[in-house]
Amino acid sequence: MAEPIEFYFDFSSPYSYLASELIDDLAAKYGRKVKWRPMLLGVVFQKTGQPLLVNVPLKGEYSLRDFSRSARYFNVPFKFPAKFPMSTVSAARAYYWLHGQDCQKARQFAHAAFRAYWVDGRDISDLAVVQEIAAGIGIDGTALAAGIATPEIKERLKVETDTALAKGMCGAPYFVVDNEPFWGADRLPQIEKWLQTGGF
Repeated sequence: MAEPIEFYFDFSSPYSYLASELIDDLAAKYGRKVKWRPMLLGVVFQKTGQPLLVNVPLKGEYSLRDFSRSARYFNVPFKFPAKFPMSTVSAARAYYWLHGQDCQKARQFAHAAFRAYWVDGRDISDLAVVQEIAAGIGIDGTALAAGIATPEIKERLKVETDTALAKGMCGAPYFVVDNEPFWGADRLPQIEKWLQTGGF
């Protein structure tokens, strides 16, 4: 069986959100599964020396326009939040804590957290908000808060972030398909062609 597609992302990345709404269906079309791997994009920025895109002269204004246009192109609901960027440590740790118990619940949570931020503008840096999102899919918020505070979950997020960097992650979303890296939601058509042809 073909290896799963690795999907590295940060919940605060608009292009990661767009990709999150599409990658599972695309993979399933070609009999592939997807490993979702949240990480901390700020660490990548530190490593590469990249500034936050929206703060770059000219590119920043363009990027804000492109986020919305890309969402329309992909037919994905989108509203740029009032608070950007924001810490996603609690959301990412919550994903890994849930993943250790129920992969499907973790995936549900990831979708809910992305939509809470990129559609509803909710502050997912706030643990109470993360708990509410989890409660919405039937997860006990108190247990979640305790779970994400454990050394094991804190270390898991660090390891996943380090792994993303070791695999060459230079921005989000970042996909690895058959050991071939693809950076950006705009690379989804290339990923599809790769899956169709077995590589090009």
